[in-house]
Amino acid sequence: MYPKYLPAFLILTFFSFQLFAQYDAPLYASYTTKAARDKMYHNIIANTINKNLSFTLNDETEEKWEEAFTAMEVMLYKTPFTDSKILSALDSINQRSVHFQRSLVQLLYAIYPNEFHDKVYQFLLSTTDTKLFASCAEYLMISKKDTSLIENLSNLIIEKFADSAISDPVLYMLQLHMSEVKKGNAGISKNNLKLIFSENFLPGKIVMYSIQRSDRNYPGMVIIRNAQGKFITDSSGSVFHIPQLARSNTNMPGYLFQGNTPQGIFLMNGFGVSMSSFIGPSANVQMSMPFETSVKKFLGDSSISDTLWKVDYYNRLIPAPLRNHLPLYYSYYSGQAGRREIIAHGTTVDPKYYLNQPYYPLTPSQGCLCAREVWNGKRMESDQQKLVNGLLKAGGANGYCLVIEIDNKKAPVEIRDISPYLNAR
Repeated sequence: MYPKYLPAFLILTFFSFQLFAQYDAPLYASYTTKAARDKMYHNIIANTINKNLSFTLNDETEEKWEEAFTAMEVMLYKTPFTDSKILSALDSINQRSVHFQRSLVQLLYAIYPNEFHDKVYQFLLSTTDTKLFASCAEYLMISKKDTSLIENLSNLIIEKFADSAISDPVLYMLQLHMSEVKKGNAGISKNNLKLIFSENFLPGKIVMYSIQRSDRNYPGMVIIRNAQGKFITDSSGSVFHIPQLARSNTNMPGYLFQGNTPQGIFLMNGFGVSMSSFIGPSANVQMSMPFETSVKKFLGDSSISDTLWKVDYYNRLIPAPLRNHLPLYYSYYSGQAGRREIIAHGTTVDPKYYLNQPYYPLTPSQGCLCAREVWNGKRMESDQQKLVNGLLKAGGANGYCLVIEIDNKKAPVEIRDISPYLNAR
């Protein structure tokens, strides 16, 4: 979720959509050489983090501190100096702007998941902002997932927000997640998985499936189905698949700003090229969520004149037997809560930041679907390009993307996890 994309029509210079030809031309990004990455690393630490946090925190310097927070999230960076600064920011959190408060709690979730339970709880009691309340509640549930905490949070939601507890999409998603935490997230049933992979799910549409674990620290996997209901294969005749990470830098739930990619259905509407130095020049897959685009466009139905989103419209995309599987609706409610600009892209982020993480050598993003790439000035390897070529083979990046968690296993998703369900009819 990085800003500024070139419009899809410019990508025609790179792709022959009529012939669905593969594009594997060399790409170059000077900022990915080892020397450039080393220079950037030291500059970020010296200036974006340490220098910005050295300013006295006040209304005029909040933005500088927030820039430091973002850099710390990307690099998983913390030192005794940053620890002391974060503690001082927490001590004055009630005097700060709502934007700064959200940025600070987001950083705590990403970098300090266990250190500030009591302070965050006190702030949760005082805030009336639903997104801040939800962020604090999610932080508290990282390390303490017992029934008493969840019951306490449930009571606080009713006390503080009354009728908004159900009508507000953020609070609604928070309560759904609390329920998942309480009962354990077992994923999707085998019968539902069979139906999702069948031609009866989004019939006649190209579908990009991003298959994930509930713990997004473990890489997921992407496969592609064409409009005729057949899965794209590779040169060996096996089902095409590549690893894909749906984890954000914060690892917060998907309904929150810059959280993980939400489960559910996204409109897939062509290719683009990002101007962001974190994504790089490889073609990306443009996607939209409910509320981010019109009902008419999302459903591809020109007869719809209604400009207001209702869940009944989203329901049209889901077969009746699957409508009780609530995670299929998370993209709808996350869009209603304000999530935007989630795409499927490659990466030029230096993977060394994540050397000891379960998802290495993949890199997290700001909430998008991210495929592995290897750069050293030139693009050396690209799973993202393989994805683009797979979509071209299917007929193009026009259809839908489904993000779905299959279970809570602590391991990367592999093709053997889903192969028994791909040909079930």
